[in-house]
Amino acid sequence: MDISHASAALAHALLAPRSIALVGASDDAGKTAGRPLRFLREAGFQGKVYPINPNRSTVQGEQAYPGLSALPEVPEHVFVLTPTEGVLDCLRESAALGVKVATVLASGFSESGAEGAQREAALRDLARSTGLRILGPSSLGVVNTHNKLVLTANAAFAEPDLPSGKVFVASQSGSMIGALVSRGKARGIGFAGLVSVGGEVDLSVGEICAATLDDPAIEGYLLFLESLGHGEELRAFAAEAARRGKPVIAYKLGRSEAAAEMAATHTGALAGEDDVADAFFKDMGIARVGVLDALLETFPLARRVELGKTGPGHRRVGVVTTTGGGAAMAVDQLGIRGIAVQPASPETVARLSAAGLPGTAGRVVDLTLAGTRYDVMKKALEILLEAPEFDLVLAVVGSSARLYPQLAVKPIIDSAGAGKPLAAMLVPEAPEALRQLTEAGVPCFRSPEACADAIAAVFSRRVPRQGALPAVPAGAATRTLSEAQAYGVLEQLGVPHAPAAMASLAGGAPELPFPFPVVAKVCSEHIPHKTEVGGVVLNIANRGELEQALATLRGNLRERAPGVPCDQVLVQPMQRGLGEVLVGYRVDPQAGPIVMLAAGGIWAEVARDRSIRLAPVDVDTAREMIAEVQSLKPLTGLRGKRKGDLEALAKAVSSLSQLAVLPDLRIREAEVNPMMVLAEGEGVLAVDALILKSGE
Repeated sequence: MDISHASAALAHALLAPRSIALVGASDDAGKTAGRPLRFLREAGFQGKVYPINPNRSTVQGEQAYPGLSALPEVPEHVFVLTPTEGVLDCLRESAALGVKVATVLASGFSESGAEGAQREAALRDLARSTGLRILGPSSLGVVNTHNKLVLTANAAFAEPDLPSGKVFVASQSGSMIGALVSRGKARGIGFAGLVSVGGEVDLSVGEICAATLDDPAIEGYLLFLESLGHGEELRAFAAEAARRGKPVIAYKLGRSEAAAEMAATHTGALAGEDDVADAFFKDMGIARVGVLDALLETFPLARRVELGKTGPGHRRVGVVTTTGGGAAMAVDQLGIRGIAVQPASPETVARLSAAGLPGTAGRVVDLTLAGTRYDVMKKALEILLEAPEFDLVLAVVGSSARLYPQLAVKPIIDSAGAGKPLAAMLVPEAPEALRQLTEAGVPCFRSPEACADAIAAVFSRRVPRQGALPAVPAGAATRTLSEAQAYGVLEQLGVPHAPAAMASLAGGAPELPFPFPVVAKVCSEHIPHKTEVGGVVLNIANRGELEQALATLRGNLRERAPGVPCDQVLVQPMQRGLGEVLVGYRVDPQAGPIVMLAAGGIWAEVARDRSIRLAPVDVDTAREMIAEVQSLKPLTGLRGKRKGDLEALAKAVSSLSQLAVLPDLRIREAEVNPMMVLAEGEGVLAVDALILKSGE
């Protein structure tokens, strides 16, 4: 993706405007509407600032203007500080004058009910029809530390001497930009810029960040997200950031189960909002953290761990320590997150011993108190960083870090230039040691939780797919295909299914092209969940039992689904495999198409044993998904059990996921549950399918 001229113009007006108007600026510098003028002046912003207040001739000692039209020039950026009722008129005037960007502080839009939703719709329509770019509503503003733009009402920016840095922050929570600045300052961490995006009525996190990608002063991004809105823009930005080697770290709230409760399929229930977000972040190369400190601390590590070397087989962590207890905490937290600490190989242990290093080498290399000597720690790090069994080395330093960083911390700094990533965790509160490590660009952590969270998040990233997917029509409504129609879609995709014969529900038992025993199922697009209406009869042994089964189905429908159209029955041979799985596809409204592989049958929602990816996936990625589903481990031949045809399963998962690049089929959801996994070499068979189609 090329950063267009429009994006460059947006970045300029948003983050480097030559002129700003503060509409509704207060004379009281302590009030919310008075802070932006005060902060801009205290920071030393060199552009022109025009306070607008129709009730005053001066604001905070500066000339005030009655309105935008009274200004000597058209400002590039307008910060609307007025109450909600005056926002729309101000934006209309801004658009008419040719203002490029307007930031809206006020709330009271879609979050406040129907009237607020109408106001928000008017803002959106205004942006689309005029070209005025709107930040917010509920935006606390923007900050660019490199040009002293502190255009914000966030009280945290009253703090002087904001440190500058190389990371850009975009937050859906306005208060968080202030929290990150204060926390970062305490750690000696600065930022290149910060944006409070608010309600994203127009400008979104993805579009804003994408507009800054050409800025050489920005080397990475931190995102604080409350929802996964505007997923298409976020996807495009993340892919381009990965291509340019600019890491993206995200902290997301909103672990809601509401979507799962309303889902039409098992796939929708199992792949809830947060599960989809997690898959989205990983597949787009974004390191998602769950500990707030890790949001600040992960960037130096993400910059050192190459994105293409973060998959299975590239997550081996070696630990060297001066404190066994401190190292054990890190090992525990890594284990909780699925990252195994790799013991030193016999060859590495021999090198450590030959170097005369003290301590023991088990799960971790424990140098004990003797490791609090520069030469001991330096030599140990040299050996471990050369050892082929480690992808990353973590040095855990104990009490000496607080008052004597020259002993065990300085050798970490001096070893950081090695080709392999090196990180440090300090057990005591050691601000000076942290400052030295931070200044040297060494990934460093204050707690085992943040340390493990950051490592796991960085290792979980995958190389994002470049290029946009075809748009999948949303459609005003969806309809459910019958199972027979669903098998027709599977045939188009090359997904194998069990043979089937159709029978009339009102007629007699048909001649079958396959032997008994069979299963009979009602077949209607109006009955998506057949078992709920007694629409399935199993283990039918002969023609007479099939006649009886048809009568049973007719009776069950009369009793449990009166008036529901259904005149066909689908008959299939009873199938038995070595295992059952669920393979599902759906178009998420924010993240886009996803594919899921899960434990199948009646236990699908109970076990929640699943793997999710953005769709489509190739066969190699499908193999990774299979490896992540624990219930499939026995089918690998574990403990002498028969092997299942997992290669055929991988091909079926990949084939179903291709719905993402076939928008003309208009499939919103597709689920095979169960899919039978047969013995190795015998393939897989879909024995039930549920598909929802849009636009008809």
